[in-house]
Amino acid sequence: MIEKKDILALSDIKILVDAFYTKVRQDDILGHIFENKIADRWPLHLDKMYRFWQTILLREHTYFGTPFPPHAHLPVDAEHFERWKKLFFETIDENFEGEKVVEAKWRAEKMAEMFLYKIKHIQNSQNHPII
Repeated sequence: MIEKKDILALSDIKILVDAFYTKVRQDDILGHIFENKIADRWPLHLDKMYRFWQTILLREHTYFGTPFPPHAHLPVDAEHFERWKKLFFETIDENFEGEKVVEAKWRAEKMAEMFLYKIKHIQNSQNHPII
């Protein structure tokens, strides 16, 4: 059995991100969406995700950007976000425990809610707002 600890360092973030995206890439609901969007740029995407979660969870500001625009026009709905959260939470629970785990899940939940709300708005808008 793996000894679990909290998410406290960049090395922990990398374990989380790598394990999570391994699941995503193999997933029958999410895999093709990510592969179509990211294609052969996985190393760049993973590095961006390391920096994103490092900034969010460790308060080490290495990510600068706006996370929503790349997702704005993806062909996704609530089912996709539920699967994303399920895989993310599963990955966290398999590898970690502690205060940062609670925060990571809360932040993922809020991000999924916000992204879904914005994507639905864009999909239902005839004006297609500029992002």
